[in-house]
Amino acid sequence: MMKIITALKKQSFLLAGAYLLLAFSCTSSNEGLHIQTNSTIAIDQDDNQDSIRIKAAHVVPTNNQYEALKDEFIAFVHFGPNTFTAKEWGSGMEDPAVFDLKEVDTDQWCEAMKAAGMTKVIFTAKHHDGFVLWQSRYTQHGLMSTGFREGKGDVLKDLSASCKKYGLELGIYLSPADLYQIENPEGLYGNLSKKSKRTIPSPIKDRPFQNTKTFEFEVDDYNEYFLNQLFELLTEYGPVTEVWFDGAHPKTKGGQTYNYASWKELIRTLAPEAVIFGRQDIRWGGNESGKTREIEWNVIPYQEDPNQLNRFNDITGEDVASLEKLNSANYLHYQPAETNTSIREGWFYRNDHEQGVRSADDVFDMYERAVGGNSIFLLNIPPNTEGKFPDRDVKVLEEVGNRIKNTYSNNLLATASGPGQVLDNDDQSYLLLDKEKSFEIVLETPIKLNRFVIQEAIATHGERVSAFSLEAMLEGDWKTIAEGNNIGYKNILRFPEITTDQLRVNVLDERLEPAISHVSAFYYKTRPPQLIIERSIEGMVSIEAQKADFGWKTYAQDIAGSLNRDLSIRYTLDGTEPTAESTLYEEPFYLAHGEVKAAAFGKEDQGAVASILFGAVKKSWTLLASSASVNGYEATKAIDGKKETYWKAKAEEKPQITIDLGEQLTLTGFTYLPPLKDKEGMIALGNIYYSSDGSNWQILESFEFGNLINDPSLRRHDFEEPVDAKYLKLEAVRIAGGHGFAAIAELGLLVK
Repeated sequence: MMKIITALKKQSFLLAGAYLLLAFSCTSSNEGLHIQTNSTIAIDQDDNQDSIRIKAAHVVPTNNQYEALKDEFIAFVHFGPNTFTAKEWGSGMEDPAVFDLKEVDTDQWCEAMKAAGMTKVIFTAKHHDGFVLWQSRYTQHGLMSTGFREGKGDVLKDLSASCKKYGLELGIYLSPADLYQIENPEGLYGNLSKKSKRTIPSPIKDRPFQNTKTFEFEVDDYNEYFLNQLFELLTEYGPVTEVWFDGAHPKTKGGQTYNYASWKELIRTLAPEAVIFGRQDIRWGGNESGKTREIEWNVIPYQEDPNQLNRFNDITGEDVASLEKLNSANYLHYQPAETNTSIREGWFYRNDHEQGVRSADDVFDMYERAVGGNSIFLLNIPPNTEGKFPDRDVKVLEEVGNRIKNTYSNNLLATASGPGQVLDNDDQSYLLLDKEKSFEIVLETPIKLNRFVIQEAIATHGERVSAFSLEAMLEGDWKTIAEGNNIGYKNILRFPEITTDQLRVNVLDERLEPAISHVSAFYYKTRPPQLIIERSIEGMVSIEAQKADFGWKTYAQDIAGSLNRDLSIRYTLDGTEPTAESTLYEEPFYLAHGEVKAAAFGKEDQGAVASILFGAVKKSWTLLASSASVNGYEATKAIDGKKETYWKAKAEEKPQITIDLGEQLTLTGFTYLPPLKDKEGMIALGNIYYSSDGSNWQILESFEFGNLINDPSLRRHDFEEPVDAKYLKLEAVRIAGGHGFAAIAELGLLVK
């Protein structure tokens, strides 16, 4: 106790006006508390680093924030004119008729979200284009001006009913930006109107509200419009548990500002259980790719009181709330992060033949990292033009839901012995580690596990642990099997499978004595992935888990390795099938030419075998000549070892590409990889020529490949007889589908 008082010495103890020093006791209500907790704590001028650290350990979430964290896995639904125009951001001046919706199936949405294990859906009632997806009284730019149910349709009403049916919470996305109100000559956004006292909601003849509550605000025209729409959304479609304010602004006008204080008052009154995203309740995770920070503290430093701020900046840095960051703050504020991304390449549905969809591995990995990284996971699923979630997306959601259920529904510590406060299911109980910084758990019989979940009592004691480890009794000795940084609401440790009957948790570093509320252990059944084998232009072979064909807001990550810590890759070079005793793949290796076969192995199972035959190494190849290339698609890209790049030339005459192989080789055949996403230049028929001096050419063979447009995969052509050559020329004669281009993603040569 004396240490705490010394650290707080020279303080006024008046935190935000009224903090009381509490006597240390062993009662369950205030054990381990030294000052009054609050969601926002002010820093005084005479605070030092120790007292700031102590204050940070007493910043706790509001009840609404805590409930939002417990939601864990929630859905975003982006729907609107962009769904039909295949754009990410509309202009605001689209004819409402472009929203050509015939029917919508929000039951199907909710059924798929429920199957995924989601608890809440946030719906884009109005995106930046200003088009509204409910029957608003205050605009005609929306469903009321479309043919959907003869202008009487209301997607939000349907969704609200479906949420009640399937037991999902409802959140509302209402864009502060509004391009229709900006671009429309009579628009209200930035119209330079003066602030005056306005009554919210503004009365509309023949459209009375059942809720008779009214507000008086000093606002301009656009803020009045925005408040009127908020009133509709919060009184006629609820209950609403999250209001989502996007910080993106495609365009502004007239110096328009937002009177957020009035927005907040209205929300707090009409939706008292709702958190507000993008303001003081919930913050953005800092990217749209689903990437999580290595350390995610939710006690955030502010220079001004966040409860009084009108505008909140995005927090995007990697180090958000370390002690070093807190030491320069004027306020410490609890503000959990939402980790968001989309299941598709883009926020809105575009099409089903080109737009990539994330794999179940990818989404499940994000779930474990986000929820198990002290944040909320927000995944967008955009409906298609038929008003449904596409089949591919639904299958991923179902698979993810099955994995979550199969993994996390069976707590392996349910019958274990140890501190009752961490083994019960009461999030109000906790184990205070004031002297001893570790605790042990003993099981009746050994368990097999590869996941460990630990949670702090953040609702009462805030975030305190900054480093910890998990040990297991293995072969008679304690061995560290995993380590973590901060804990907060939840930390999920993932590690190679072990079997043990004793576990020990050790706190290695802390901001103040930790209060642990819950621990649990689980087993995730590994799924050895399909592999992809590639070779660089220098001849270095790499083998890794095959990634989904997804090219939107990605980042470097080893999804398969993260999910399957027991994963190993074995390969052969002699044509035999790989076994668990074959050569272990540890790093890229050189291969001049030949066949590689590989498979992934888990503890008990094996993945499918992948194989590929590599021809000559391309390091010494040079481009000798080619037909004129389309700008940006130079001929060198046909031999650069990268399947994503490709050569493309107009097929007005027979396009050719000529390669100097750098040395004379004995050629037995060649391979052709067409562009994966460009179907204009697939070479269906052509000729191969060879030369020893680059001047005198002989035709080697003609070749023909079929069904390229439907199956743009690697094609192989074996020569009837081997031939020695230093130069090779490929000539395109006919293009699949009659298109006017020839293209090569990669040209390979098989050698003897």
